[in-house]
Amino acid sequence: MRFRRHPRSRLLLVTTAVLLTTLAVPPVRADAPRSAAVSGPAAMSGPAGEAVAGLRPGMRLPSGARLSEVRRVGHRTIDVTLDSPALGTAGHARILLPPNFAAWRTRRWPTLYLLHGCCEPIPGWTEWTVHTDVERQTARYDALVVMPDGGTHGFYSDWWNGGRHGAPAWERFHLTELRQLVELGLRGGPQRAIAGLSMGGFGALSYAARHPGAFRAVASFSGLADSVSGAQNVLAVLEAFGADPTALWGDPVAQARIWRRHNPYDLAARLRSTPLYISAGNGTPGPLDPPGQEADPLESWIDPMNRRFVDQARAHGVRVTANLYGPGTHTWPYWERELRRSLPMLMGAVGAHRAG
Repeated sequence: MRFRRHPRSRLLLVTTAVLLTTLAVPPVRADAPRSAAVSGPAAMSGPAGEAVAGLRPGMRLPSGARLSEVRRVGHRTIDVTLDSPALGTAGHARILLPPNFAAWRTRRWPTLYLLHGCCEPIPGWTEWTVHTDVERQTARYDALVVMPDGGTHGFYSDWWNGGRHGAPAWERFHLTELRQLVELGLRGGPQRAIAGLSMGGFGALSYAARHPGAFRAVASFSGLADSVSGAQNVLAVLEAFGADPTALWGDPVAQARIWRRHNPYDLAARLRSTPLYISAGNGTPGPLDPPGQEADPLESWIDPMNRRFVDQARAHGVRVTANLYGPGTHTWPYWERELRRSLPMLMGAVGAHRAG
């Protein structure tokens, strides 16, 4: 079944083009880590080897997922690969270990899940470490930081697939399979927070609202806070990647209930017990943009939906810290800054203390 097209302005085509081109090629940080293959715990020397001793390739999880590979990327950084029934293929994540992980062999650790956005050409689970100083920012806290792959256009959901369901089931991969690996293999505790940018901002809000109590704090940076009002852009992105645009949540009209069951705006009341940090710019060039930067139609589209979401959440009694900062584009320098600003709230909510 083809999706129903709704008459829209040319903004839909412009924002989709921006999403798939200019957003997809931001500069790579010069200090981005390089990956090194590891065949098993014994092959990993020094503090990092001590830290991941519980992650043995071949480890099977209650969900049926299997750990197939562990890679050492840096002193605190590991990449893991799971044979994932939820995805029907390999699933990946990059994990930052607490700086004092090896010294506390029985401690259970608070965990921050950090979600990436849509459409980049590099592996999604590497984006935060390639484009930001997340390693430096989180080195001060005694917490795990888990950065999972969400697919170029996975939208942090178990796909509907015309009612057949099945793969890809990103929500199940993240909240069941990967969570089990973190909690059974790395001693992650029940104190969790979640944050994300753009598509990942949608994921953070949607996951927290769909699973009340699973996360103690949420942050969304330039997030898709109202996926129903943004339905035509979501469909356009899926189609641009060659996917059946109705496979995600169905047709926005015929399957409107499925769309609403994932939409942060519609689910805002379910976040009453969860503190939120919401940020977005308005698309005009700001202080972190280079000279000559043009206005960004994508961020200008994102801004009003975040303002509506903040109003909706506050009307339902949700505790919201909103930084709708005006000038600023849909680019990594702003998301790096917003992570830094929101990190004390996120880490404080999970009881992560300054490492010393």
